[in-house]
Amino acid sequence: MAEEDSKPLTYIPEVMLKKRKSNEAWALRKKAQFQNKKFRSKDSIKKPEDFVHEYRNQEVDLIRMKRRVKRKLPEQLIPESKPLIIIRIQGKKDMHPMTRKVLYSLGLRSVFSAVFLKPNDGIMGKLLRVEPYVTYGYPNLKSIKELIYKKGHAKIDKQKVPLTDNNIIEQELGKFGILCIEDMVHQLYNVGPHFKEVVRFLWPFQLNKPAEGLKGSKTLYKDGGDTGNRIGSVVDFGQPCAILSPCYECYLLLMTSSQFRINENMGSLEVINFKRC
Repeated sequence: MAEEDSKPLTYIPEVMLKKRKSNEAWALRKKAQFQNKKFRSKDSIKKPEDFVHEYRNQEVDLIRMKRRVKRKLPEQLIPESKPLIIIRIQGKKDMHPMTRKVLYSLGLRSVFSAVFLKPNDGIMGKLLRVEPYVTYGYPNLKSIKELIYKKGHAKIDKQKVPLTDNNIIEQELGKFGILCIEDMVHQLYNVGPHFKEVVRFLWPFQLNKPAEGLKGSKTLYKDGGDTGNRIGSVVDFGQPCAILSPCYECYLLLMTSSQFRINENMGSLEVINFKRC
């Protein structure tokens, strides 16, 4: 009888126990979200005042855009031999359709998306129109390389394809002599003869949202906010990030998942623990 009672205990792997626990926690979270959504559904109907407020915000946005275009700015030399990177950091429902159209023409269809462009009078004019919604600057070689390796995706047949193999690049850009990521970086950094082809090949980069948020909505960087041209100092967005080095003393931070440290010798931030995310 004693031998029959001493049966071996059922062994359950620790991985299964952790998985079971995480599933239970997930089920509780989903239940709480469903309850909150159920209560919020009663208040989801928009009132006429909401539409009026949204329309007025759009009209104010259009008026401010026209004022920025008419304003006389000091002449600034535009180095066409350097690439320009633009990041959209604002703008959802309160934009005028004309503002949204300009952002779409720049390739910035979502918040915290980024694109490389060749600076010229036309691009700078568009940036002036959407200045409260974007921030921009001139990257260095290291930043371009790390951005493509970490966040790079190709646009093939209108589909987003991760850059996991140089064969993808060779098939699409091989006719231009571009066979790998390093060739793409060279074209972007030096604004080479096939800069446009590389930009069209790349899907707009999607950056991470800053953990601590932004300083001021639609406030220019020179006025203490985050939008517009960044001149004079490095700004920490409040979470690990990669940097863009100066051109005309311009610094721009990209929100990524790398860690960084201060490089005292170079007077800038240095990316560490590089990984694709």
